[in-house]
Amino acid sequence: MPNGATHSTSGQLPTNLRLLVVLEEVARLGVAVRPVQLIEALGLPKPTVHRLLQTAEAEGFLQRDLDGASYGPGPRLRALAVNTVSSEHLRTARLAILKGVAEEIGETCNLATPDREGMTYLDRVETKWPLRIQLPVGTQVPFHCTASGKMYLSSLRTPTLVGVLNASPLERKTEKTITSPELLREELRETRKRGYSTDNEEFMTGMAALAVPILDQQSRLMATLSVHAPVQRQTLDRILGFLEPLQIAAGKLSQLYGNDTSE
Repeated sequence: MPNGATHSTSGQLPTNLRLLVVLEEVARLGVAVRPVQLIEALGLPKPTVHRLLQTAEAEGFLQRDLDGASYGPGPRLRALAVNTVSSEHLRTARLAILKGVAEEIGETCNLATPDREGMTYLDRVETKWPLRIQLPVGTQVPFHCTASGKMYLSSLRTPTLVGVLNASPLERKTEKTITSPELLREELRETRKRGYSTDNEEFMTGMAALAVPILDQQSRLMATLSVHAPVQRQTLDRILGFLEPLQIAAGKLSQLYGNDTSE
């Protein structure tokens, strides 16, 4: 179904497409979805929607949200999304953009996507400096104390954010890690206003980082683009000087995936 097209009614929608359309709608909405929302949006009978959700949950394509009644992407659907954006021709173009900004900045640049438990590095281009911080592709880092993670948290709706921050204690990684949900929400409000996030030795002592969002066609955060460096070479104040090149590169990445932010 083309992007932006309206969904067919149950009488027009082939049986073998119904599960795919349910998954598509959950992904399109970008938030945990209750069955009644899918019934209204897709025009499918209530028993059919519940059966499809049970199947998708059992197979790992969807999973229950914190409230136990709504559904979000499961591990297999998230893996499908990552594999899709990692297809060869897209990855070649993506790495060219990432390499360009890394060479301009002169420090390691990372592309990360949100997963259930943290941010996962999808791609990176290393600095040429011998002193570097090794966080290879596939590494998962926490939400609450990394620049990429805080950028993602700042994009969440308030009820979802509160649920995430209160689900378990915020682990202290360094002396500078924010472990108070209230203080972290204050920083996230500021992050949302300014459009970028920082990590001032909060995840790893001796490392500072800066992250900006990569947006999808509906202006939702799809991934983050970040730079990190040892504070011996780049203090946070100096890293903030890389904001404009990062934002330009993030705009190019958004355009690569169909969201022309220049319009």
